[in-house]
Amino acid sequence: MPQVVLVNPLIPPNTGNIGRTCAATGTELHLVGPLGFEISDRYLKRAGLDYWPYVKLHYHESWEAFKAEHQLRGGRTLGFSVRGSCSYVDFQFRDDDWLLFGSETTGLPLEIVTGCDATLYIPMSEPGVRSLNLSVSVAVGLFEARRQLGYLQ
Repeated sequence: MPQVVLVNPLIPPNTGNIGRTCAATGTELHLVGPLGFEISDRYLKRAGLDYWPYVKLHYHESWEAFKAEHQLRGGRTLGFSVRGSCSYVDFQFRDDDWLLFGSETTGLPLEIVTGCDATLYIPMSEPGVRSLNLSVSVAVGLFEARRQLGYLQ
């Protein structure tokens, strides 16, 4: 099953909402530091409600620590970015994919984007809107992957 990776998330309620989505879908959630909050932050817990015991949470202190874990487990890294080269709806997901999302203010760093196996974007009609909320973007990407892979049956 695809996994969700948040690289340097900054806003606790977004991460809490993503945690809740991951709990509901049985999806592993990887947080890559540095984080913009403490994992014990009350806003993080409030947004995730009482679902944190159901989240398969992994914390990696740095991008290098995450890369070591990824190398051990294998799979493709898919960077979601406004600079992506393929719409997420045109992409063929696999069970071993890692869905990478960057911080709310800067997105994925360019060095991470360029190292991904593929870069995906979520099409938006209004050019004046720079991006979607992080928790919305994760849900959109994760549910499309799950739909393609037959997890919504």
